[in-house]
Amino acid sequence: MRSGNPSLKKDAFENFDNSGSGETMTIGGTVNKTLILILLVLITFVYSWNQFATSPENVLPLILIGAIGGLLIALITIFVPKASPFIAPLYALLEGLFLGAVSAQYEAQYGGIVFQAILLTIAVLVSLLLAYKSGLIKVTQNFRLGVVAATGAIFLVYVISFIGRFLGFSVPFLHEASPIGIAISIVIVIIAALNLVLDFDYIEHASANRVPKYFEWYGAFGLLVTLVWLYLEILRLLSKIRSR
Repeated sequence: MRSGNPSLKKDAFENFDNSGSGETMTIGGTVNKTLILILLVLITFVYSWNQFATSPENVLPLILIGAIGGLLIALITIFVPKASPFIAPLYALLEGLFLGAVSAQYEAQYGGIVFQAILLTIAVLVSLLLAYKSGLIKVTQNFRLGVVAATGAIFLVYVISFIGRFLGFSVPFLHEASPIGIAISIVIVIIAALNLVLDFDYIEHASANRVPKYFEWYGAFGLLVTLVWLYLEILRLLSKIRSR
């Protein structure tokens, strides 16, 4: 069992001796932790958004602190899952700073786009959760391999695009609002959404394996990582459509 999300690795819980009597991870507990993290994101999201409204020139530090700090905390959480109860909330706060400032910039260009992106993200989350729980979407080994491979390819393309900005070249169509550019964004949104299904499967299997209680925070962190990615990709897709 594997998730396309690098934070939700199958070896994160497979080697535990779960025969003890200590508290173990539950799906309900993970849901509660996810809601707490989302609330923390919203707190700093609103703060960063308001900073852009009052002093647009001062939001660049918030973006950098949120993006770089969030990445560092995410890497620590991935390699030290036991620390997730303490640093997953910090990750949520940092991501809120980043998302709030970036979203405000998009909103300034395309009025109403942020509300649309949030609604679509929630709709995708709920729809896929229902589809997964009903058995409409089955997480087979081939399904996992396909999503993981596609996610890895997207990550590689983004890395090449990032490096290209410093070397003076760009990945064709990736950031364009052309029909091909929009089609690429749609594919990326679909892959990001399918990662949610793998995250649901990971959390369900981790709970069934009776892993330690702190994995509720780790599972919630992993789910938040995917939700942030999905929201940003939907925001980018909508901006491409609106720019036409």
